[in-house]
Amino acid sequence: MSNEQQRQGVVGIVGAGLVGALNAIYFAQRGWKVELYELRPDMRLPIHRESRRGRSINLALSERGLSALRCTGLGLEDIILKASVPMKARMVHIGKQCTQMSQQYSVNGEHINAVDRARLNELLLDAAEKMENVTVHFEHRLTQADIETNKLEFVVADGTTKSYYTDLIIGADGAYSKLRSQMMRRMRMDYDQEYIDTGYCELSMPPAKGPDGKPTFALDPNHLHIWPRHTFMLIALPNPDFSFTCTLFMPFKMFDEIKTEDQLMHFFRENFIDSIPLIGEESLKLDFFNNPRGSLVTIKASPHHYQDKALIIGDAAHAMVPFYGQGMNCGFQDVQVLHEILDRHNVHPVFVDNKIRGLKEALDDYSETRVKDAHAICDLAMYNHYEMRSAVTSMRYLARRKLEGIIHSWFPRLIIPLYTMVSFTTLPYSQAIDRWHRQTHWLNVAMFSTAVATASVMTAVGFKYRDQFLPTVRSAVDTIKHLF
Repeated sequence: MSNEQQRQGVVGIVGAGLVGALNAIYFAQRGWKVELYELRPDMRLPIHRESRRGRSINLALSERGLSALRCTGLGLEDIILKASVPMKARMVHIGKQCTQMSQQYSVNGEHINAVDRARLNELLLDAAEKMENVTVHFEHRLTQADIETNKLEFVVADGTTKSYYTDLIIGADGAYSKLRSQMMRRMRMDYDQEYIDTGYCELSMPPAKGPDGKPTFALDPNHLHIWPRHTFMLIALPNPDFSFTCTLFMPFKMFDEIKTEDQLMHFFRENFIDSIPLIGEESLKLDFFNNPRGSLVTIKASPHHYQDKALIIGDAAHAMVPFYGQGMNCGFQDVQVLHEILDRHNVHPVFVDNKIRGLKEALDDYSETRVKDAHAICDLAMYNHYEMRSAVTSMRYLARRKLEGIIHSWFPRLIIPLYTMVSFTTLPYSQAIDRWHRQTHWLNVAMFSTAVATASVMTAVGFKYRDQFLPTVRSAVDTIKHLF
């Protein structure tokens, strides 16, 4: 065998966030030499931890993400679950009095998990660095990528430029991916970017004191708490330290209109009155006026690769708004699907005639497989923005959820709620949504037929006993109008 044939393949992964770090682990386990480049300093150093405050939406880890962690065989899913808080339902805080209504995620007791983004990222970096064939380069800002020659140029901490050559370049560098922009110079990539007129601001709800004086949760910790207000909303996710991370989502115009502390307190008293004593007035004012306003963007790219040279993954390929809690889970599933396809094409990091056999075909297959699923979950996340801020309190929404839950408990294979398919299975997103559309059609037919039959019976009774039952008939008709 020649030297060329014996050379170990090198993969350069740009971005050591959640998806990039997990991908580094997968590639290292496949025998590749992994060079992992990160723009920021090492986040694990104490000096950098305080700077993260107020800049991150909490994450909800569900089955797709857990499956990808599980497949490393390193027990990563067990480690992070021990540091997570299970959320079995939504707790909807309704109206000005914030009446609470629990909405289970699953009739089978399945749950999602509130995890700390930084803790998970640190865990993945630790696991990657333990591998002999992984090198992590911090404070490396990508300035140029020559996709044809696989040359990467970075500006490093001291301001100098460094160049690296790899055999495969992977961009896991987020929604504003530099590698994606470099790929677009070399290929015809369809690209769609859409901002929504909603920003977010992170707030913090500290632990409460229990009867014994020890810290405890200020709200039920096994719920994702939502205050839906049609055009805006507040959410709260539990943390293992008994605090809640709260996020206020609303149009930028509304943020701009709140200029004083008095205006802020009036706004919260009108809309989220029960949250004020839990967050604390001073903490609320401090967080609202000092934490940055985040933007929410949807990005779709197609294809996700260029020949056998480069690939984008995670938010670099499909950024989405956070309202289905699938951004991280989708990115992790990207990694798992990619390596399942590499296995299917029998791709090994060994060069033959200056090529890695099967790599181009595998990347073609990956884009063909994954683009439609990435686009599907991006669209679904946008739809869930409406559901979370408004639909969760509507009669039609609640009736359909109740009906779906009943049928699913009786006939688990006949009707599967959309949330169950997305959060508690690894079924491809596009297939889950196609099935949901079919189920919705037949559920609407069933609901309409049931409502019409009920109204017909009540009408017949009403004509016989019109004086007593006419008001009831009118109420039934009004209910049908409201539902449809």
